[in-house]
Amino acid sequence: MTQATPGVLAEVGRERQRQEAKWGEQNLEPAVWLMVLGEEVGEANNAALEALMTHCDKQASVRGARSLDDYRAELIQVAAVAVSAVESLDRQRARAEQALEAQATAAPSPV
Repeated sequence: MTQATPGVLAEVGRERQRQEAKWGEQNLEPAVWLMVLGEEVGEANNAALEALMTHCDKQASVRGARSLDDYRAELIQVAAVAVSAVESLDRQRARAEQALEAQATAAPSPV
């Protein structure tokens, strides 16, 4: 960790709050999370490409040139989606464990 890590993690936390407000609690299958994460990584790739190779930016005339700040913002979103996927996995595991415990409690005792 560096001195910058707490600030970056706070940004990721704010992005998670924004995502939660927009989408609510998401409980997707792991393969779906990987597709969502891949889409976000693609946006980060695109932001970096367009910032570093301005001739590749087809939208620059409409929205202006991209900068590495756009790339950074996309990376924060990538990190927040990864956190959301972990949260979802943890919730799903906890629910499965609770269901197993409930089954064990409800099962008749052997005679």
